[in-house]
Amino acid sequence: MAEYFDADHASEIATLGRGFTARTQWPTWLLIVVIYGGWVAVLSNVHSGHLSPFAATPWLIVLCAWHMSLQHELLHGHPTRFAWLNMALGWPPLAVWFPYALYRESHMAHHRDEALTVPGIDPETNYVLPEQWARLPRWRRVFWHARKSFVGRVVIGPPMSVAGMLVGAARALRNGDWRHAPTWLTHVAAVALLLTWVQRYAGVPWWYYLAAITWPALGLAMVRSLYEHRAATHPKARIAINEAGLVMRLLYLNNNYHLVHHDLPGLPWFHLPRAYRMRRDDYRRKCGGFVIGGYASLFRRYAWRATDAPAHPFCDSAAR
Repeated sequence: MAEYFDADHASEIATLGRGFTARTQWPTWLLIVVIYGGWVAVLSNVHSGHLSPFAATPWLIVLCAWHMSLQHELLHGHPTRFAWLNMALGWPPLAVWFPYALYRESHMAHHRDEALTVPGIDPETNYVLPEQWARLPRWRRVFWHARKSFVGRVVIGPPMSVAGMLVGAARALRNGDWRHAPTWLTHVAAVALLLTWVQRYAGVPWWYYLAAITWPALGLAMVRSLYEHRAATHPKARIAINEAGLVMRLLYLNNNYHLVHHDLPGLPWFHLPRAYRMRRDDYRRKCGGFVIGGYASLFRRYAWRATDAPAHPFCDSAAR
């Protein structure tokens, strides 16, 4: 549900929705064509010999990371009114690791702002319960601290996230919860077909695509979520505003204006910057000053050190 500052703000946002761009969603349709078309075009150039797999790698990394941003946009009800069609548009597993249907389910649970960052409730939290932290062996604590740094997020974040997902899936099956088994089977089959096509058509070995393309792509995508949430008493103060530059805004489809997205989850990506500019001072106050001056600033400050402690500082007082 959208959250407005006042009636005037609601009217301003409604005005955005009446324009040609919002009604046709042409920027999102263009994005779909560019991402899928670009992915096929790069691999076609590898197939024809115009690009080596090594030269194609940076392009494919960016396209796969961009595709994950597109998937996030599609699950929020764009570019059509039909959820099944939006799901179909985001379903191809270019980045391999996460079944799209499960990502959609967990991300919708994440949009409960009153429970943001709370371990066991927020599926996208970067924290653990204090009692869990106390029981962790030293080596796991090292990994948790590392994942909360910029470099660690890129390098260690992907394997930790994928391992956590697989452990969770295995635990569910062991406990007799087979609800997601069809989703996993379909996803594994789709990934197998994709990797087979990539290897046989473009000559990119399947293991290279996994290790050198999708792994870094997931790390690049995870930079956005390094410090977009923090533990704070007020739910809205837990959500960041990152005033990133144009390139990173485009890569993350303006989700760097994260508080705006949480307040107005149905607003398409191309209107988030304008919505932020309309009420910039209000949003900066609302997030309690949790404003970041771009991803370069984030790197300079947290390249090698953790943004904050992995153990949630006041979980008993947070919404549960």
